[in-house]
Amino acid sequence: MENDAEIRLFFFVGLFIIFALLERISPKITPAQYKGRWLTNLTITVINTLVLRLLAVGLPLLAIGAALDAHHMGWGVFNQLNWPAGVEIVLAVLLFDFLIWAQHLLTHKIPILWRLHRVHHADVTLDVTTAVRFHPIEIALSMGLKIGAVYVLGPSALAILVFEILLNGTALFNHANIALPAWLDRLLRHIIVTPDMHRIHHSDQRKYHDSNYGFALSIWDRLFGTYRHERDIHTPITVGLEWQNEKPKTLGWSLWLPFMRK
Repeated sequence: MENDAEIRLFFFVGLFIIFALLERISPKITPAQYKGRWLTNLTITVINTLVLRLLAVGLPLLAIGAALDAHHMGWGVFNQLNWPAGVEIVLAVLLFDFLIWAQHLLTHKIPILWRLHRVHHADVTLDVTTAVRFHPIEIALSMGLKIGAVYVLGPSALAILVFEILLNGTALFNHANIALPAWLDRLLRHIIVTPDMHRIHHSDQRKYHDSNYGFALSIWDRLFGTYRHERDIHTPITVGLEWQNEKPKTLGWSLWLPFMRK
């Protein structure tokens, strides 16, 4: 698919700017010091982009390229069904969102994956840049999982593009430090993960952060019993990890965290 990278970048940058501005206009909580955090989190994003580009050289197929290749080879469930494009896109988004939900749950349950994923949870406060703070190894593993799923399911390249835009956009939204009106939050969380819902997942207490795993759609947590509401929380939510300090603001510490004895 031509220009898919430019399309995804357009939506990412546009939504990032919108949510970053909303954080300044209507923050949920008084933001902590941004100095150092934004530079570290955005630098990690640049590193992750370079890692994916290197993968694209070694595998010349990332998720959208894999969808085109699967279509050409006739591989995958959707390539055998020949359903209407709209139906395929909706089903593909649901299936891939469930896949990401399940992957996220496993990163909390499997110790070696948690060592990688805690780079994301170590952030000392929660804002739009937290949405892109993932260790490069975790990003590479996640892309490998998506590529494998593309060959099994055989969605169209357009369906994958729609899913990627939705996933990135909702991740930016639900990590953003913005105060939504209560009525709007109640309405939205029936479908998508809201900032208040996801903030619970970033609690420094494991009994709370082992819940609300959704990135885009909220249905999976409700369906599998991992949904937790604010009324279930009896102490103020402190974002981060129990043992953390100011070190997560630094790039070197953040990248080395999975290999530390903690």
